[in-house]
Amino acid sequence: MKPVILVVDMLNDFVTGAGICACGLSVVPRTVKVVNSPRKPGVPVIFCNDAHVKDIDHELKLWGDHAIAGTKGAEIIPELAACDKDYIVPKRRYSGFLHTDLDLLLKELGADTVIMTGLHTHMCVRHTTADAYCLGYNIVVAKDATDSFTQEDYDYGIKYLKDVYGAEITDVDSLVASWGK
Repeated sequence: MKPVILVVDMLNDFVTGAGICACGLSVVPRTVKVVNSPRKPGVPVIFCNDAHVKDIDHELKLWGDHAIAGTKGAEIIPELAACDKDYIVPKRRYSGFLHTDLDLLLKELGADTVIMTGLHTHMCVRHTTADAYCLGYNIVVAKDATDSFTQEDYDYGIKYLKDVYGAEITDVDSLVASWGK
């Protein structure tokens, strides 16, 4: 298995700003742990971040202004600050794959497995996972490093990822322990 960590939308606007998701704060410590731990054994970390074009992007019609490219709101939260070994893939839609170079990057890294973290299990994590699955990647979801607006959204998202994409649902401690082997 050649995994990569995908961190979806752990941005200022989603965790503390315009599109705040109260549960976003609750997964920060677990996401920090899953991101920092693999850097030691060399598991690549890829941030898939909303970076919308104001007054143009389709999503803004539904969700209002959030994560506008070049603003503080579109930056990765300070607790997860990307390091020089990490990769950042800006996205303008729910999926980290749609019209981005994420698939090319994964192929160049030799990845066969994506470990999903971030927000929201029923939206951006779900759509990124859908495309990863359709492109042939194995899916692992760190259930305690993902969340949604509500418990119902979260539960629905996790169940969908497992039932429809065969995602392995695990927790951060199990992932970190497996990297030590």
